[in-house]
Amino acid sequence: MLRFAPSLTGDMNVNDLRVALFNFIVSKKLNEELLIRIEDIDKERFEEGKDKEVLELLNLFSIDYTRVLNQSSNFKYYQKLAMQLMGQKKAFACFCSDEKLEELKQDAIKNSKPIVYDGFCEKLSDEVVLEVNAAFTVRIKRPNDNIKFDDLIKGTLDYSSDDVDSFVILTHDKNPTSNYACAIDDMLYDISFVIDTEDKILNTPKQIHIRNSLGYSKKIDYLHLPKIELQEEISIKSLIEEGFLPAAIANYLVLLGNKTPKDIFTLEEAIEWFDIKNISLDNPAFDIEKLKIINKKHLILIDELRLSKLLGFADEDIGKLAKLFLEEVSTLKQIKEKIDSIFSKKLVIKGFEKEVSKIINCLQHSPYFENLNELQEFIKNNTGLNEESLSKPLYYVLTGLNNGPNLNDIYPLIKNYLGEIVRC
Repeated sequence: MLRFAPSLTGDMNVNDLRVALFNFIVSKKLNEELLIRIEDIDKERFEEGKDKEVLELLNLFSIDYTRVLNQSSNFKYYQKLAMQLMGQKKAFACFCSDEKLEELKQDAIKNSKPIVYDGFCEKLSDEVVLEVNAAFTVRIKRPNDNIKFDDLIKGTLDYSSDDVDSFVILTHDKNPTSNYACAIDDMLYDISFVIDTEDKILNTPKQIHIRNSLGYSKKIDYLHLPKIELQEEISIKSLIEEGFLPAAIANYLVLLGNKTPKDIFTLEEAIEWFDIKNISLDNPAFDIEKLKIINKKHLILIDELRLSKLLGFADEDIGKLAKLFLEEVSTLKQIKEKIDSIFSKKLVIKGFEKEVSKIINCLQHSPYFENLNELQEFIKNNTGLNEESLSKPLYYVLTGLNNGPNLNDIYPLIKNYLGEIVRC
């Protein structure tokens, strides 16, 4: 069993999606289920509607999952198991104020020491605890021994008790902290493989410590992916809006920091040859130009009818027309701008005002012509324009552009739309 726990405090970004893709690929390789865990306990940070948005994006990228689980449905287990830990003296009530904890933190920084809890409340007797009439958090006792675990690309990792510390598992209002809830969830749902980014790696020994304290001994495999280096955060929604295909984005994110047999591939192909051993330990840099190249290649490969539907049509010729523009553009958005210019109202080109007006007027009363040469002869005969004065304004009238693909290639694909193209 694998799980993907998306952040619901903002838009899904490229690192989030990369984690989702690797979880999906590995679940398919191992023939294991993939769960989506919605971390909805912290109501202040939980953005309404983000869970639905995440699921829509996963579906857009064809990331199959078995079921969706909400952490809020496990609330009773978090509290019950915290009480069990307290009853076994493996956790304790902490009455320390935020001011006191901040003081400990500043003292540690001042003396260049690890920032750890000083254990004051751990020493309180049951009688004293009962007499204190104040809100408290619940802390798990720090481990006696180091916490070791194997990461499938980083090797064996060893964390001291200071690294783990006596951390809070229930807040003042008795809500579970993220690490505590995650550790319990992985127990409840029998998770066997955890894939996340390396910035979450310090959470792992804490979650192992929680499960160890509860007597849960099942081995979990871990893979902490090096994070993609970004100059600024890039949301998946923004990439889609810019016209990048989901297949191309997935291709690029799997390719990044990974040894693959080829550069251009589908997710289905990646499942066939994917091997964890080929993932680099280095942090890959996000290169938008590389993504554009990959996107262009996926656009070249896409079926023409499907491409036309992505552009708002249902005509194979429009798909073929779109591919003509791939010499100069690389995203759906850019192609759509080119297609829109063909069907937009034509104004004038400076220096060719009269010619453009004559051509439009002529074409509004033109019969159907199968080829461009016949159309051009008709325009010449009805406007008095010659070859030299016709070429540039005609290109503009038919495309809304000053230059681009050869008009001989464009015309066969737009001839059936001529009435729309030259409408007033």
